[in-house]
Amino acid sequence: MLSVFSDDHFMKKALLEADIAGADGEVPIGAVIVCNNAVIAKAHNQVERLSDITAHAEILAITAASNYLGSKYLDDCTMYVSLEPCVMCAGAIKWARIGRVVYGASDDKGGFMRYGKELLHKGTKLEYGVCHERCSQVLKAFFQDRRI
Repeated sequence: MLSVFSDDHFMKKALLEADIAGADGEVPIGAVIVCNNAVIAKAHNQVERLSDITAHAEILAITAASNYLGSKYLDDCTMYVSLEPCVMCAGAIKWARIGRVVYGASDDKGGFMRYGKELLHKGTKLEYGVCHERCSQVLKAFFQDRRI
């Protein structure tokens, strides 16, 4: 039995955010930020809704978490995101000093890992592949529906 506070548990919350984005016609990516085993921020892509190319789930979640904690630094937090962050989001994660990042699906074309983990803050721990199949399927289904 999975612990309520497992990586799978929190990634499923990020996937719920991704579902909201997809239903709104956004690329279905969701993020949650957790501190002391509690979700303190959640967000999904809103690029189309806000006509803002920076309105990625990660950026919006960082802003919400910073506001919640009253701090620009999120050292004691974990970000769960359904897709590997892009370079822009990796930069925001670095400057926010997020303590740990967990992502589901890899992004070979636009993800930051093609440039190396060095894009993150030196103290940030990285995990990936959590709920990989589900995260990948959500994205594949979204783009497949767009091509028909």
